[in-house]
This record gives sequence, C-alpha cells and structure tokens, in this order.
Amino acid sequence: MLFPDYRPRRMRQNSAFRRMVRETRIDVNDMIMPLFAVDGKNVKNPIPSMPGQFQLSSDQLVKIAEEVFELGIPAIILFGLPKSKDPLGTQAYAKNGVVQRTIKEVKNKIPELAVITDVCLCAYTDHGHCGIVEGRQIDNDATLDLLARTAVSHAKAGADMVAPSDMMDGRVTEIRGALDEENLSHIPIMSYAAKYCSAFYGPFREAADSAPQFGDRRTYQMDPANALEAIRETAMDVEEGADVIMVKPALPYLDIICRIKEEFDLPVAAYNVSGEYAMIKAAEQLGWMDGQRVMMETLTSIKRAGADMILTYFAIEAARSLRDA
Repeated sequence: MLFPDYRPRRMRQNSAFRRMVRETRIDVNDMIMPLFAVDGKNVKNPIPSMPGQFQLSSDQLVKIAEEVFELGIPAIILFGLPKSKDPLGTQAYAKNGVVQRTIKEVKNKIPELAVITDVCLCAYTDHGHCGIVEGRQIDNDATLDLLARTAVSHAKAGADMVAPSDMMDGRVTEIRGALDEENLSHIPIMSYAAKYCSAFYGPFREAADSAPQFGDRRTYQMDPANALEAIRETAMDVEEGADVIMVKPALPYLDIICRIKEEFDLPVAAYNVSGEYAMIKAAEQLGWMDGQRVMMETLTSIKRAGADMILTYFAIEAARSLRDA
C-alpha cells in the first residue's frame, strides 16, 4: 500500500496547489458560439426551451457576435431560419438567403471573427428532413448536389468554414470537390462525423424550426447504441477530406469523443447540444443545481474526453466566468 507515504490530498489542500496540478483547463479559445439567424430587423425572439438564447435578425446577431469577439471566443456557427420552405430547401443555397446575408454583415463588421456555417437542408425543407424526399424515403445521392451548392454559397458569401450536419453518405467528398472547383480550396470542412439520432436535440428543433413533418431521422443519423460505427463513419469523412471531425451530442457520448481522439490525428470538435444546455438551465432555475459550476464542470468533462473545440450555447457565459475568475 502506498499510504501513508503517498497522500493525494496533500496537493488538494488549497486553491494554489489545485490550480498548479490541474490536468484539464478550459479556455475561451476552445469554444464556438452557435447563433440562429432570421429575416427582418430588430428581431430578438427568445427561445423558451433555451433560456438566454434567441432567434436574431442580422443587426441583432452582429451585436452578439461583437460580444463574442470581445470576449476572445474565436468563432461562431450560424444556423438559418428562412422566410419560406419548399421540398428542395432552395433557400439553403439562395445567393441572398438569410445565412448568406448574415455572413456578409458579420464579416463586414468583425472580419477577424471566424464564421462557420451549418450545412444542412432540414430548416429549409417543408418536410423538415435533411435531404430530398422521394415518397417517404430520403434520397441520399440526390441530396449531395444541394448540400454542395449550399456549402459553396456560404463560402462565396464569406464563411471561413463549412460544417455539413446532414449525415448523408459521401457528402464530404461532394462538398470538397465543389469548393475546389470554385477556387475555394482554402475553405476547411468541419464534418459532423459521428452525429447520433438523439433526443437531446429537442430544444434545437424549436429554435431552428426544423422538426421533421413525418417519421424521424433514424435512417441517416447514428444509432445511440453504436460505437464502432462511429469510428467507421469518422474514417470515411477523414478519407473524403474533412479538416475537423465532430461528435454530436457531447455529454452522452464522451466515450466516443475519447475513442475518436485516440484513433484520428485531426482536430476533434464536440457539440454540447441544446438538450444538455436546457437541462442545466432548467435545474438552475428551479434551484436544484449551481448552474455556473455545473456549466464549467460539463465543459471540462468534454475537454477532458478529448475535444479540441466545443460548440456550446454556454460560450458567452463561460467566457465571462473565465474572465472574471
């Protein structure tokens, strides 16, 4: 027995010692702030299931983006809510779509802030699915061209990185080829490589108005029970040209983050999703938990599991906490 010669509590007895031996540190540079863009002016619609989050017109979104930048957070990721929807999600790749316009306004005001865009069709289609629907089936291959067109339109509007979240097979190859053909080979792809069909997305679907109108997304998003499949999915995206690989959600899949970080020599992102955020906020409002401490413990756990960057609705709040510590 090591005790009494080795006493781990010696290095826990005061704040200075604990800080000196801390193995995992959260920094503002680890975080990406998701924002929801809508048409209009002076729009700031609260999202009831996500306290502190809003649907924002570009003028209001730019104000939030300025705070993000001032706090030292390096990037935002944009999600769009279009004025109209149709079976092919045409507003997703419209030259003057809500995301395309918002990119331009953010980059015009804050050129140093990195703007990442979510590339998917679900918020733009009238059926709410992430691809073209034939009958009641999602046509994987027919969807790829529309995803590539969306990514190119974002890059041409000024996006610094595109992030396909649709989970169609082969979409990274299609997007990489389309970007390269348009002389946009410098634009990196953050692939939602292991995206699970999760109940933790509930609040997001309210925020982005993207719930499917029939069925669910189990035919293209991953089964929560599978781990080896996540390795295969990620390997495909790496081979197809992804620059960053993502696991979504984060908290129920810390083991997947760890395994992917060990398996692949690429930056790993993790999405601390809406349901994870909403649970903490709800418990905090009921007085059941210390929201600030749980927030930082949550982000630390995701970083400790291996994430190099964390997409989180807590980004601004966490950055303020780190600044004021």
